Amino acid sequence: MADGSDRPRAAVRAGGGRRWRRGARAVRAALVLALLTPALTGCFEEPTPHDAVQEFLVGWQTGDEEGFAQAAARTDGDPAAVRRALADVGLQLDAASFRFSLKSLRMDGDTAEARYHAEVDLGENQPLWEYDGVLPLRLVNGTWKVRWSPSVLHPKLRPGERFAVITNSNGRQPILDRDGDSLQEEQTVYVASVVPAKLKDPAKLCEELARVTGFPADRLLSRIRSAPPNELVPLATFGRAKYAQLRDKLKIPGVNIYEDEQPVAPAPPTQIVGQVNVVTPETEQQLGGPQRAGDTVGRSGLQKAYQDQLTGSTETRVVTVDASGEEVTELAAWPGRANTPVRTTIDGSVQTAAELAVNGSGPVALVAVDVATGEIRAVATEDMHQERDALAGRYPAGTAFSVVAAAGMLKSGIRPSQKVPCTGDRSVGGARFQQSSEVVGTTPTFQAGLAHGCVTALASMARLVDGETLAAAAAQFGIGAGWSLPLRSFSGHVPPAVTDAEKARVIVGQSVQVSPLSMALVAAAIAGGTWHPPTLVTSPASPDPTADVPNPVATAPITLDEGVAKQLRAIMRAGVESGSAKAAATARGRVYGVAAEVGHVENKQPVRLSWFIGYQGDLAVAVLAKRGDPATAAAVAGSFFSAARSAA
Repeated sequence: MADGSDRPRAAVRAGGGRRWRRGARAVRAALVLALLTPALTGCFEEPTPHDAVQEFLVGWQTGDEEGFAQAAARTDGDPAAVRRALADVGLQLDAASFRFSLKSLRMDGDTAEARYHAEVDLGENQPLWEYDGVLPLRLVNGTWKVRWSPSVLHPKLRPGERFAVITNSNGRQPILDRDGDSLQEEQTVYVASVVPAKLKDPAKLCEELARVTGFPADRLLSRIRSAPPNELVPLATFGRAKYAQLRDKLKIPGVNIYEDEQPVAPAPPTQIVGQVNVVTPETEQQLGGPQRAGDTVGRSGLQKAYQDQLTGSTETRVVTVDASGEEVTELAAWPGRANTPVRTTIDGSVQTAAELAVNGSGPVALVAVDVATGEIRAVATEDMHQERDALAGRYPAGTAFSVVAAAGMLKSGIRPSQKVPCTGDRSVGGARFQQSSEVVGTTPTFQAGLAHGCVTALASMARLVDGETLAAAAAQFGIGAGWSLPLRSFSGHVPPAVTDAEKARVIVGQSVQVSPLSMALVAAAIAGGTWHPPTLVTSPASPDPTADVPNPVATAPITLDEGVAKQLRAIMRAGVESGSAKAAATARGRVYGVAAEVGHVENKQPVRLSWFIGYQGDLAVAVLAKRGDPATAAAVAGSFFSAARSAA
């Protein structure tokens, strides 16, 4: 069976069901005539069953009272009963349209048999049902008539039976951490439902429910009419707050409210996991057509990026039911596309450690990655956003970026022991740089200048390195690379640097833009000797292509020069032992890292940022705090490493 969910819809709603546009009726009739006439003209002498078959199928396909009357007139049944039966078929199937084509027509004296092919569009987000039917005909007083019985509508439909459409959703699959534990918590939703057979006036009930919920009354009524009469039919689902607001208004005779538990409330990292909402009239429009009550839609984070995989598609069955409402025969079934969980690289214990570390330190963002793989183990923020700021933020890195520039300078021959004066003020190529710390007035080594983040000392080295070397060093650490995640992310940007002033601004990270994620990967590369692109989701491989996020881009790992990596590790160890990152030394065990302070403009207001990038064991981290004191970010990192070590 073909799934027609991608076909354009030409139907409009009228009288509680969907009907073809009246202005297109002549066109459709002409199409059917074009199908029938070439096959039949000249084959028979009048009278022939040709006109009866044509007018019956065209009238049925037209889908309005005039068409049904035309079709009924070409049968030997009671006209009123036939008109009602044809109208009921559309309601029972909740059909957007019918389309017929003739397969064969055979005469035998005063009887005949026509075989037709039917295509029934079961509506938005539903499949196309195709089947073959038979029209028996006989001469009645010199006029050919279709011999009326329910089997004219479908060969397996018997007297006293009707069609029904049954839909079943498999429910939303979870987002999992790396150990397979769910990153959602149970949340109560409230479902308004009805049993069709128990309703005295379904149309009135739907009008009242539409006024309360905003869902179109005709859609609600169509769901009731197309469902098996004795089954509980969910019509609308509400979250806790919305239900509390509408509780009294939902006391409509015939409407039952039951509670359902769904694992949709996000657990940390909540903004990475994302929010899930039950379907509302507004989200129905966003999703491109009617959804079933109880369906859910991801509004943000991974829930939105992987909406298609998490929800799959609804199982649909067309059946016949008897007068008591019991199912008799299954006529067609579509299993729907299977939905699958989304497995992430988040580590529950590391995430908990990150949440504890940022608590009370905001505004702050922390990203932790695995040294050996680049997999994201935790993302935590306070008064900042986990996706917009931690993964995709664009911030100057200050002298935290200087370790990247140092990789290029060390490789080009600058020695870690080279002496570089750390002054309070320095002009490089016309650009002014200032430093205020206890190291001002000393002449530290290049290594010590990096460990202490002396801006003036580092800027003065611009004349010893060219812009190509700085750009190549940044590329070695994936800055500006083409990698991306199923969520928005930023790999960084280093502007071209030709003059001494431009090179100095790059070296001290003032003109560079990075995200906490990109800097955590820098720290991981120094720790492990290889830069790895980030990974957040391991299964499935790609998100929903209809989501407004990029598909992941494969980027190869980059191996660093081991001699340079070893020197950078020594610099980062000195940064914690005696440099600007010594606040991180509160962590148990050996920590490596550097800290920095840099100015930033946000919403046209100046903001001082503090950075820490470093590692301990198999975890690398970047912390960005919107506070000028470098000790802030370093202290958060120290708390994180202590908590992570305790949880290990």
